[in-house]
Amino acid sequence: MPASDVPDRALDRLDGSRVTLQRYRDDMRTEARIYADRDMFRAIRADGTLAQLANVATLPGIVGPALAMPDAHQGYGFPIGGVAATDASPGGEGVVSPGGVGFDINCGVRLLATDAEAAEVARRAEALADALMARIPVGFGKAARTLAGGDEIDGLLTEGARWAVDRGLGEDDDLVRCEEGGAMPGADPAAVSDTAKRRAAGQLGTLGSGNHFVEVQRVDEVLDPEGAAAMGLAAGQAVVLIHTGSRGLGHQVCTDTVDAFGKVMKRYGIAVPDRQLACAPVRSPEGEAYLAAMAAAASFAWGNRQAITQAVRGALGHVLGETAVRVVYDVAHNMAKREVHAVDGQPRELCVHRKGATRAFGPGHPSLPEAYRAVGQPAFVPGSMGTASYVVLGTDRAMAETWGSICHGAGRSMSRTAAKKAVTPKQVIAALKERGITLRAGSKAGIVEEFPGAYKDVHAVIDVVTRAGLARPVAKLVPIAVVKG
Repeated sequence: MPASDVPDRALDRLDGSRVTLQRYRDDMRTEARIYADRDMFRAIRADGTLAQLANVATLPGIVGPALAMPDAHQGYGFPIGGVAATDASPGGEGVVSPGGVGFDINCGVRLLATDAEAAEVARRAEALADALMARIPVGFGKAARTLAGGDEIDGLLTEGARWAVDRGLGEDDDLVRCEEGGAMPGADPAAVSDTAKRRAAGQLGTLGSGNHFVEVQRVDEVLDPEGAAAMGLAAGQAVVLIHTGSRGLGHQVCTDTVDAFGKVMKRYGIAVPDRQLACAPVRSPEGEAYLAAMAAAASFAWGNRQAITQAVRGALGHVLGETAVRVVYDVAHNMAKREVHAVDGQPRELCVHRKGATRAFGPGHPSLPEAYRAVGQPAFVPGSMGTASYVVLGTDRAMAETWGSICHGAGRSMSRTAAKKAVTPKQVIAALKERGITLRAGSKAGIVEEFPGAYKDVHAVIDVVTRAGLARPVAKLVPIAVVKG
């Protein structure tokens, strides 16, 4: 359904950062809420995001409003930047939809802190970028260590980052500051197709293509001294942000499940306005099988970021000499998770879909590492390879309004096709060089598709979630060297 079919009468701006989309269609079970300032909302209105959000509001068992973060834009079924919770309690009619997770299951971000000064790293940026490229395969189809299959790949799909650490790809302390400890509960390799496993066999420790990156950054500004102290961040420090996910494995799990769910919805009496919202009851055999396969793909993604972490350590050591590197936190932004939240004042088990949205629990949540329990969960909002990124903390307001969720980045403002027409690789490289940013990329297409002008203003995105009370900004990071897929 085109965006123009969403009537003005259905929209109600609550304040400078929130817009309500009323139930304007008979099939909508709930309203929707969009977090955006006026300029962002005009961009969101211009594509199919609002129509997709209305479709999400039709899902059986949806609890609370369908949500769109300020980085929202049109995606597959769900908008990217979308959040929706369904009732997963015993007897609940809530569904799980692969479209609410996306093809890159547990695409996520890991921040590494170093004991190196950013100024020294900047002086050696060219050598460091080359060292990273030499150790981390980037681009479509690039392979790294080949898993033997059978027990080896099944072990990785079950144990995730722990599997990698046990094989010398990291340290025990890396797992402490990782969502779910780096392995998703309920993972079952038997639920993953042989095709998906074959696609994963050579992809451990690879970056992939698209918007995935390894970015060496400088802590440019500390905005919250208490939060920064908890994370061990200080102005002038060199840090590294890793953004990648489950590679071909996650894509195949999603593809397999969308096809399977499309065949069983009628059996459960489910009708959706868009086949890309194919779904099944959370507690059905099909729903449980998807969640088990999704969890396995999520564990693979954490193992993948763990292997890349060790490659980053090797590159820093090669260029700078002995360098301490520790994980600040690792958080997913494409996942459907069973979580307990307060609904009408009572705890209820929900299946929270976050697609291009990041978990950001508030202070005191028992799932948080002890180091962060008093301040809240760290989350990361990357901008683009030529602009800033932000470290933030989750809040109690996010827990109350968005199931503990915020945006996952700046969000695209231009399609990849349009970006290719707007600039050339030479222009992008020159513009970044002018800003003192070193770039290495797996392809020329990747350079132009991800140029800074293709993304929204990350500062405005952070302003919206801050004014809405969903996040507490801690530090601003700026790029020194970027390795792009």
